[in-house]
Amino acid sequence: MRDAADIGAGTGKFTSLLVERALAVSAVDPSTDMLTQLRKTYPQVIALEGSAEATGLADSAFDVVSVAQAWHWCDPLAASTEIARILRPQGVIGLIWNQLDTSVPWVHRLSRIMHAGDVHKPDFRPVVGREFAGLESHVTRWEDPVTPADILELVKSRSYYLRANETTRAKVTGNLEWYLFEHLGHAEGEVIPLPYLTQSWRARKV
Repeated sequence: MRDAADIGAGTGKFTSLLVERALAVSAVDPSTDMLTQLRKTYPQVIALEGSAEATGLADSAFDVVSVAQAWHWCDPLAASTEIARILRPQGVIGLIWNQLDTSVPWVHRLSRIMHAGDVHKPDFRPVVGREFAGLESHVTRWEDPVTPADILELVKSRSYYLRANETTRAKVTGNLEWYLFEHLGHAEGEVIPLPYLTQSWRARKV
């Protein structure tokens, strides 16, 4: 494996993992601002403005294509066709999501307070086109050391919060502060291990 494309690369969080593995990496994202930041951080990466449905990349140029935390923004069938076009024979597509581990009771309640709508059900399988076969999955459990202030910032990044009016936002933050400080008994600045899942799927081009 030599050549990788990261689709929906953003500022390069997942791209960096491909670079660390000494792969020749191309990154695609629709955001000019994010790609500008990616180019500054990873000048060795070829960064192109585009989408999963229209990457602008060459035919049969890659051994692996990754889509991390972005497949839900794509048209999965059109994106599958495009990714199959840029993959070499037997090339691999990798789909990756991070989400809160709601099998942990206190995290499940936290996700309800946060209105975290991006939590997949246990039987979730991403849709991929007929260009791919042998879809396999893997789950990694891990913990992110965060403070209550970090969790509040996480809430503020959620689409529910961003769309809400000031009254609803105040209610969400009030409920969160009660839950963290009064119900769970955490202190300001305390480091809390927040359980996460990384859900990964891969399939090969047929």
